[in-house]
Amino acid sequence: MSPPPSIHPREPHPDPTKLASNPNTNTTSTDYTPHPTSSIPLPPSRQKIVNSICALYSGSASEEHMRVYAEKAVYDDPWSFCDDRFKIAGQWYGIPKIMGSSKTLATEIVSSTDKEIVFKLQQEYRPKLMPVGKAVNSLVSLALEREGAEEKVVYHKDMWNEKDYSHEGLGKVMKTLNGDYLTGITRPPKELKPDDQKE
Repeated sequence: MSPPPSIHPREPHPDPTKLASNPNTNTTSTDYTPHPTSSIPLPPSRQKIVNSICALYSGSASEEHMRVYAEKAVYDDPWSFCDDRFKIAGQWYGIPKIMGSSKTLATEIVSSTDKEIVFKLQQEYRPKLMPVGKAVNSLVSLALEREGAEEKVVYHKDMWNEKDYSHEGLGKVMKTLNGDYLTGITRPPKELKPDDQKE
């Protein structure tokens, strides 16, 4: 099956059947549960990017971690679509406001190419006022481009199942609204805005 049309020239379209198959079965079913012992090793510079992304998922947002993103990076998950670094920061700085805890339980790097890192992520979220958390497995794709001596994330896609995003209809509208307006609530540092948006 061909992927849906891209909304961005660097939008990743990972193949879950190839990248997230269960190594313990002979079926083609997708399995987003990380198997750390099967993880592909990364060079230190790329491992640093993954570490920063996991820190953001875990509610430890900081300007340092946010600068793994390019200014005009895109973030894309089932709930939000953000088209610059400041809007992405609005998502990550919001985690401590709604979660009592968020922690990375496991990761598995399943692909590392010239332009992309793909890894399985198991993240445990515990909303405030809830006694226990829930583990969520997803497939995270990071499209990369070089800026000077460093690689930056230009598109971050988080898929919770094997269905890719179509970017059409009411769902896309709601995702974009969430991305556009959450910064007014979570108030990330204005220094993270793209240069053309700074006052």
